[in-house]
Amino acid sequence: MPQSQVLAFAIGDPAGISPELAARLLADPVAQTATLLVIGDRRVLDMGAAHAGVTLDLPTVTAEELGTGRPQHSCFVDLKNCDPAAITLGVSSPEGGASALANFRCALLAAKNGYADAVFFTPFNKHSMRLSESDYVDEIGFVNRTIEVTKNGSEFNVLDEVWNARCTSHIPLSKVAETITEDRVFESLRLTIETMQGAGYERPRIGVAALNPHAGDGGNFGTEDDAIILPAVQRAQAHQMAVTGPVPSDTVFVRAMKGEFDAVLTMFHDQGQIAMKLIGFDRGVTLIAGYPFPIVTPAHGTAFDIAGQGIANPGAGQKAIELGLMLAARKAAEGDILPPPETPLSALFAKGLQGPRAAA
Repeated sequence: MPQSQVLAFAIGDPAGISPELAARLLADPVAQTATLLVIGDRRVLDMGAAHAGVTLDLPTVTAEELGTGRPQHSCFVDLKNCDPAAITLGVSSPEGGASALANFRCALLAAKNGYADAVFFTPFNKHSMRLSESDYVDEIGFVNRTIEVTKNGSEFNVLDEVWNARCTSHIPLSKVAETITEDRVFESLRLTIETMQGAGYERPRIGVAALNPHAGDGGNFGTEDDAIILPAVQRAQAHQMAVTGPVPSDTVFVRAMKGEFDAVLTMFHDQGQIAMKLIGFDRGVTLIAGYPFPIVTPAHGTAFDIAGQGIANPGAGQKAIELGLMLAARKAAEGDILPPPETPLSALFAKGLQGPRAAA
C-alpha cells in the first residue's frame, strides 16, 4: 500500500507574519487532511495563534519519540530555538534569521532522509538570514549546501493562470547579460518542461522573454536575443518542446494571460516577479524544483509592516501546500519514492541546529 504523503512544515521569520500564517494554515481544515511535520519553536507558533485568534489542536512530540518512523499524524517538533521575547516584530535580527534557517535546515534534512515527501516554509527575511549567516545568498544555495548536491535547482512562481520560470534569479542586474548563455537558457527550458509535466501539463507551452527592449530590435538594442536566446529556443524546438521566443518582455505576459502560453521563462528576477505579483500577489506560490523533493512557499514576503496585526492572508500558503503535496503524490505514483528513513530524526535535527557545516 502506498505511504501517505508527509509535508515538512518549517516556520519562517518570527518577526514577520510567518508565525500568524503558520497558525492560520495549521487551523485550516484543508491542512488537517494532510500529515504535517511542523518544525520550529512552539512559543513562536503559540504567538502566531494568538495573533491569528485561532486555537490549534497539534500535539508536540520530540524527535526522539519519532525515532526512525515517518509521522503517522500531524505533529509539532519543538526545537526550542527562538524565544519570542528576544524578537521585535517588524525588525530584522540575527536571532530571527537563525531560527528560520535552523527550521528550514531541519525540514530539508527530514525530506532528504525520507521522513517527508515535500518541504513547505512560511516566509523568510533574507536580511535577517544574512545577519545570522553572512554567506547566505538565497534558498537555492542553502538547499545545495544542506542536502549536499552540486546541481542547482530553480525557482518557479506559480499561479493558476500562468507559471514563471527564471533563467537567472538572485544576482545583480549588472551581471545578468554576462550570465545568460545558450546552454543556460536551454537547460532552464528543459527543467521547466520536466517540472510542469510533473504537475500534470502534458506539453506545456512556454514563451521565452527577450532580454532587451523589443527583443533587441535587430541588434539596435543589444545582441543577446539574436545571438544567445534565439539559438536556445531553436534547440528546444528541435527537441520537440513547445517553445516560442524571444518575445518582447513587455508583451509576453499579455500573451500568456490570453492563453497562448502556460509559462513564461524570464531572463532575470524582476522581469517576471513584477508581472506575477500584479496578477495574483495573494495567490502566488514559489516552487523550488530540480531536487529529489518539491520545496514550496508563498511568493510574498514576511510583511513586517503588518506583523502581529492578525490580518495576514493565508491564501498563497494554502496554494503552496496544495502544490507541494500534489507534486509529491505524482512523483510517488510514478515510482519516484525517497528511501525509507535510517538515521534517527533526533540526530538529523541535532545537526540542523548546529548549523550548515554540521548539516553537510
